[in-house]
Amino acid sequence: MPRTFTPSRRSFLGALAGSAGLAATGRVAALSREPTVSLARGPQTSPNDRIQIALIGAGGMGVEDAKTALTVDGVQLVAVCDLYEGRLQAARERWGQSIATTRDYRELLDRRDIDAVIIGTPDHWHMTIAVDAMDKGKAVYCEKPMVHDIGEGAAVVAAQQRSKVVFQVGSQGLSSLGNEKARDLLKAGAIGTLNYAEGFWARNSPVGAWQYAIPKDASEQTVDWDRFLGSAPKRPFDATRFFRWRNYREYGTGVSGDLFVHLFSSLHFITGSMGPTSVMASGGLRYWKDGRDAPDIMLGMFDYPETAAHPVFNLSLRVNFVDGTSGSTYLRLVGSAGAMDVGWDDVTLRANKTWDPLRATMKEFMDNPEPEGRKEMLPATATVYKVERGYKGAHYDHFNNFFTAIRGGNPVVEDAVFGFRAAAPALACNQSYYERRAIRWDPVAMKLNAT
Repeated sequence: MPRTFTPSRRSFLGALAGSAGLAATGRVAALSREPTVSLARGPQTSPNDRIQIALIGAGGMGVEDAKTALTVDGVQLVAVCDLYEGRLQAARERWGQSIATTRDYRELLDRRDIDAVIIGTPDHWHMTIAVDAMDKGKAVYCEKPMVHDIGEGAAVVAAQQRSKVVFQVGSQGLSSLGNEKARDLLKAGAIGTLNYAEGFWARNSPVGAWQYAIPKDASEQTVDWDRFLGSAPKRPFDATRFFRWRNYREYGTGVSGDLFVHLFSSLHFITGSMGPTSVMASGGLRYWKDGRDAPDIMLGMFDYPETAAHPVFNLSLRVNFVDGTSGSTYLRLVGSAGAMDVGWDDVTLRANKTWDPLRATMKEFMDNPEPEGRKEMLPATATVYKVERGYKGAHYDHFNNFFTAIRGGNPVVEDAVFGFRAAAPALACNQSYYERRAIRWDPVAMKLNAT
């Protein structure tokens, strides 16, 4: 059985909840058009308990996850699973010959010295491995999207509720200072009433468009092709499908599952929303006509219902692999009194009235008179919130929150329920695109509605 940990600290999201945890440590002169306020973490102590982890799926993102996880104090990698022999060899070279390696993830789940696993496999394996791991008592860090199909979500949620283990989805931006500051600003009324949000993600490179390198030694001898296929339709060995799996619906979830899910995760965290009720998507395969069956252009429109936290608002999302923006991304929230551009490392607030970032709420600001001689309505002013130099980044914070929860700290935010509510509308985009119709989703009951 996994070792029992003694609580040794709280995660930032819990212990420093609210605006107190986002330190406004610096501000430029009042005449600046865009005053800048620093965002920084509070002090973080070193844990006393060691956590031993295994990596399942040692491709590009899996390796980056493991490398980041190992920068958190007290974490040790003891085993790696992958279906390509070259990656297992690379793991031994990177992390030492003592690392256990296997092609069968079940061998790792049977080991008593492994406390947690990172799942960095193709999407069509997420649900099966996650459920198996939780049923074995292992904490799970599962790359986004949490599931390959909406119908798989309930099984992951049930497994976490049944096992009571820590489960976190890997949309690392969720734990960013940018998202946390945007949440606090929205709650404080900095942009008034939210009525619209939009997100955009662009990648202007072959690698960004999933044209991953195919090793020269790729063959049925070096790749466990049958195990890779799993529940997918059987077909002859195809190195392109194995190494560029995101291009195919049978194994991946397209641009919406890869990128929209990040935007949904951030939006739901900032607004407290459970998700949209209506999903409609359009797009097509416009440039990367290389045999893939996933579109490279995607546009989505989403209706969000009224809740206690916010009124009705609309969301639009776009993904484009081939324009000239060279990888730009943003999430913009538009309200009755201004707008915010939210990044993982910064927030730019543009208010219709002069917004003092040191004031507690928009109401407090509105109740105080303007300086003498000014008109009531001023041009929009911008305040930029940026992380301080030396900030370790959202990826580190996300893993730090995960390991803190394992040690007995506050629960993670992006658990199975949260992860499913972020994944489902992204997957519904694919359904809407291929079926050419609007998809109705119940974000509270977490199920599809008949149209």
